[in-house]
Amino acid sequence: MNDKNNTPLVAVFDIGKTNVKLNVVTAQGEVLETLSTPNPSLDGPPYRYHDLAGLEDWLLINLAALASRHPLTTFVACGHGSGCVLVDDDGPVVPMIDYEQPLPASVEHAYAEAAGPYLERGSPIMLGATHIARQMLWIEQEHSAAFAKTRHVLGLPQYWAWRLSGVAASEVTILGAQSHIWNAPDRRPAAIVAARDWQRLIPPFAPAWKSLGPIRPELASRHALPPTLQVLCGVHDSSVNFYRYQAAGLADMTVVSTGTWIVGLSDSFDPAALSEARGMTCNADVYGNPLAGALTMGGREFSKVAGESPSEAPADPALITRLIEQGTMALPSFGNEDGLFPGSRTQGRITGPPPETPEERRSLAVLYTALLTSVCLDALRSEKLVILDGSFVRDPLYAALVAAFRPGSPTLFNLNSQGTAAGSALLATQLTRTAPVPISLETPPALNLTGLTAYRGRWLDLAQQTKTQ
Repeated sequence: MNDKNNTPLVAVFDIGKTNVKLNVVTAQGEVLETLSTPNPSLDGPPYRYHDLAGLEDWLLINLAALASRHPLTTFVACGHGSGCVLVDDDGPVVPMIDYEQPLPASVEHAYAEAAGPYLERGSPIMLGATHIARQMLWIEQEHSAAFAKTRHVLGLPQYWAWRLSGVAASEVTILGAQSHIWNAPDRRPAAIVAARDWQRLIPPFAPAWKSLGPIRPELASRHALPPTLQVLCGVHDSSVNFYRYQAAGLADMTVVSTGTWIVGLSDSFDPAALSEARGMTCNADVYGNPLAGALTMGGREFSKVAGESPSEAPADPALITRLIEQGTMALPSFGNEDGLFPGSRTQGRITGPPPETPEERRSLAVLYTALLTSVCLDALRSEKLVILDGSFVRDPLYAALVAAFRPGSPTLFNLNSQGTAAGSALLATQLTRTAPVPISLETPPALNLTGLTAYRGRWLDLAQQTKTQ
């Protein structure tokens, strides 16, 4: 058994769209062990949905295994903001919708009329069933008997907190993450909630760090789990990654997390200046303050450019120089999202002499995602501190290129690839911590690539000319 200086150990259940992880993390944010499993969607009827029952079995079996090896004191879930579960007193009243599932045309039309203005809902109307409010409207219209039985609508982390503790709660970072049922700047429910009489379904709010109580006795007994295991309310993944920098005493910053999405969040941008056309969002931090957001599906864009058999070697500065000199560019967008370039979805292409080797394709993909990141930062007017983290910073040239695109402004990076797990664990000491949490931040190496600034200018001109045909 690992007692790590007898410090409390936190079980963090990190729910992604594609995979889930169960981590053991110290209260200082050090990940000691991680288990993972795919999070597949199942075909309907009634629509594509996630197998919550199967995931619960996996969670409890593996939570028990980890508890046998580590002195766990706390459980907390974090997850994306595009999932919810409608429950009665016993469990889900309908399966949990896969948020990429297309909606019936009648629901799309009804939602377009009911959603309310952009700044009220905090994001554009996105594809599929992305928004909790749209999922609720779908169930209300197409599965009215089940909707009538609903007692609570729960964001993903709060669903798992409810399953383990028996206590239903709402939390501001989840409902502030493109749910369309929370107005983050005004700290109140969006107008659609009152208009459709959904207030009764939203449980009382609790901070992400609040313990909702110990694990239910029957679960502790059945699975040999610690009966005193405290279950925290839970939190949105990007917001809790931002929180770990707040816990380090930092502020007035933009944090860019990279992976499937490039997500920039800023605590110093006026939400009133957000652009709906560019897909910008208004999220909330763990304290309920608005966080301006700019995002694009960078991971999928990277994969399209890097190719089906990408090189494992880091991007090569010499290859980047060659790409710049010959004018080879990847232009947005290769996926079904516009990102920050309205009208660009599915129009992604490579111009100039094409890359000929896996190493050249990888170097072009790194250059391209650094350019996309710089556009996110421009949209957020991020002239002060920028911190980069996530999977992209494993390639040294990514952070160096982003820094080169914003000369004179501070750019740092953090190599911890498990920021959501670390930030979630820090919630366990939110009420007892007396000093900032140490965090490792590094300065990217300086780049001196001839023609880089002119290349970016030309790239921006071409990218902004792209329109869906």
